[in-house]
Amino acid sequence: MTSKSSPRTATITTPTDREIHVERIFDASRERVWRAMTEPKLLAQWWGRGNRLAVEKLDVRRGGHWRFVEHTPEGDHGFEGRFREVTPPERIAMTFEWDGMPGHVAINTMTLHDLGDGRTKLVTTSLFHTTEERDGMLKSGMEVGMNQSYAALDRVLASL
Repeated sequence: MTSKSSPRTATITTPTDREIHVERIFDASRERVWRAMTEPKLLAQWWGRGNRLAVEKLDVRRGGHWRFVEHTPEGDHGFEGRFREVTPPERIAMTFEWDGMPGHVAINTMTLHDLGDGRTKLVTTSLFHTTEERDGMLKSGMEVGMNQSYAALDRVLASL
């Protein structure tokens, strides 16, 4: 187990030629992690890697639309999608699209596992249409950005 004082990073694997698999453990209950991922005020504090994030839409239900805009020194970056499955407090499946690459839609499935000791294991699988799209995401800086966001999520969870 990683101590609370040392930085944690997500484990990223590519189990198939079209998937990215991510695992990360948080020192918080599944209910607290769920809240931080589904309540706009909390989500805005961590999702944008510390940059200002506008949560323009967050309709957390099957068929609901979500849209976030991250404001960075280099410019604005919009992300959006639709929820395909919402099973509180354990599972969300949704589409994910970045404004910078319209038409390239991934399907993200996130599951929160209660480890029984006050910690939660996040498991996310992203399914892409092609190997090239998956590899493009891996080369985009996604790993660094995701770990920055998860470090910010650690801080939000500690404050709840």
